[in-house]
Amino acid sequence: MNFEKDLADYAVKISKAEYSEARVEEEIKRVYILKNGKFESSIEENSKGIGIRVIENGAAFVSLTNLTKKNIRECLKEALKEAKLSSSITLAEERPYKANYKFLGDIPTEEKIKEFLLDVDKKTNFPWIKSKIFVLTNTLTKKYFTNSDGSKIYSEIQRFHLEYNLIAKDGNKIEQRNFFFGSSGGWKDFLKLKAEETVESEARKMVKIINAKRNKKGKYDVILAPELVGIVVHESCGHPLEADRILGREAAQAGESYAKIDSIGKKIGSEKVTIVDDPTVKGSYGFYLFDDEGVKARRKFLIKNGIINEFLLNRETALLLKTKSNGSARAMNFAREPIIRMSNTFMLPGDYKLDEMIEDIKNGIFVKSFTEWNIDDVRWNEKYVGFEAYEIENGEIKDFVRRPIIETTTEELYSKVDACSKDLQFVAGTCGKGEPMQGVPVWMGGPYIRVRGLKVK
Repeated sequence: MNFEKDLADYAVKISKAEYSEARVEEEIKRVYILKNGKFESSIEENSKGIGIRVIENGAAFVSLTNLTKKNIRECLKEALKEAKLSSSITLAEERPYKANYKFLGDIPTEEKIKEFLLDVDKKTNFPWIKSKIFVLTNTLTKKYFTNSDGSKIYSEIQRFHLEYNLIAKDGNKIEQRNFFFGSSGGWKDFLKLKAEETVESEARKMVKIINAKRNKKGKYDVILAPELVGIVVHESCGHPLEADRILGREAAQAGESYAKIDSIGKKIGSEKVTIVDDPTVKGSYGFYLFDDEGVKARRKFLIKNGIINEFLLNRETALLLKTKSNGSARAMNFAREPIIRMSNTFMLPGDYKLDEMIEDIKNGIFVKSFTEWNIDDVRWNEKYVGFEAYEIENGEIKDFVRRPIIETTTEELYSKVDACSKDLQFVAGTCGKGEPMQGVPVWMGGPYIRVRGLKVK
């Protein structure tokens, strides 16, 4: 990547803008698709290019794949013209960094990957499983960032991601399960997620889930497992506390937020609820140590003991809110401008054992996984439909219940949390945001939580 580093440095050096930055990236991706026991395709995709942002009164962003000094000079001229005509913006001052970091690991052969997928497929061979698709993706991203402040940051991050879809049928009843696993590092790190065990367990249970009875409508004490806690905190805490959404920048594409600029310090949940966003978690799917504006990453306490504590910020919104960026600017690739994004968003664990939380419930429902979720544009009214779920009677887990429906508000759900387990588990996902759409890798998760007196349909 030395040649590309030189070109990024060159772009910043010759730029006549007030501020300039260049980010050169190369991504190598391998994708394997197994459908009903047969490999449909094995794809290798390579991409490389540079993204350049300049600020001269306003901001402009350009990208190119034909990496020559001549093309860079021409792009910079056009970007400078565009920036002068754009609305004025300023970035918060940040310390420049010089850093070089890698998060890699062992890479399996194509044969090993295919053996893994065939083994997972074999473990789901039950008569009620009528369709199954497994997609395993391995990416290596090399990135070099430099700006006119003096930052020079190089990184290499390898990731593995498995998505699967199972369709079960028993008589006229059908159920579907779609889920993700993801991590950064090597193949051995990915195998620690024990995806094959989870897939087998879920496939085995699907016939019971299909034939489970519906629960009676009413109020229940509910145990939510880390999978569901993850989607809750991602959708009803992470997204609404993105500063660009709060300022109305995302309204047309992704919606608005219940949070306002003066919401810091507002109580929104019980003291048991602390939610963080932390890209520095090693092995996480959303891992990075510096964001795409060159800001050093750190753990952000979005909600602390039930109180809104901070927003996700980039350098522009940080200045508007008279503070510093907390390293939340990310771009999907070199061809996209960095915008405010989550990384690994999760609720912090408590001091209970799961059994202790269940023992104290007389009439409840345990939702271990979900099949559907919905949330409104301001991230306040939300709905979750259980996939694997059980009745709880007098402190004991009983029979399966089919598709319990929780409809609540963000404040009600967080305010009724009275216990969090010692466990901390994550699920992977690709978070979408922006126009044009940008998908970035994230983790979501938390402990098991107990929520008192929720309406369940």
